[in-house]
Parts: sequence; structure tokens; C-alpha cells
Amino acid sequence: MPERRSSHDDLIDHLVRSTTLQRGEAARVVLDVLAYFDETTDDFVRRRHRELQSGGLVNTEIFERISAELPHRAVAPPELSLRQLRRIVYG
Repeated sequence: MPERRSSHDDLIDHLVRSTTLQRGEAARVVLDVLAYFDETTDDFVRRRHRELQSGGLVNTEIFERISAELPHRAVAPPELSLRQLRRIVYG
């Protein structure tokens, strides 16, 4: 029976060849990166709000920073106002 390969095996093979990662570690890195880029805008805003809040920042600073970070995402969402960002977090 032939071994079943995932759609990311070429990338995993490349990481194994070009780094010191073992195959299992490389597969985990690929899955982590894919999950990061699969994050929705709302999930990103909520996650960053929690992270920045736990770092001691206040909402004024938090929403300004998130607003500045959003355009640099792999697939940039439409520009969101500070009010829209607050609505994502607080409903």
C-alpha cells in the first residue's frame, strides 16, 4: 500500500532539507503557520486585544496598535475604524 502524502509534503520536505528540523517538527511548523494565516480578522483583533491587554496596555493604545497592524496581515482586511475594532471585541 503506497504511503499517503499530505498536500504540504513538498514544503515539509524542503524544511527538513534546509533546516535542522526533524520531519515531525517541520510538519508542526507548517500547520502552525497555516493556522496563523487562516485566522479571521475578528479572531485576530480579539487575540491581539487580549495579548496587548495582558501586556499592560490600555484600550486607546491597543486599538491604535491593532489598527496599524491590520494592513500588514498576509491578506489585509478592509480598513476598520477604531469603533469597528471595539465592536469586534465588545460586541
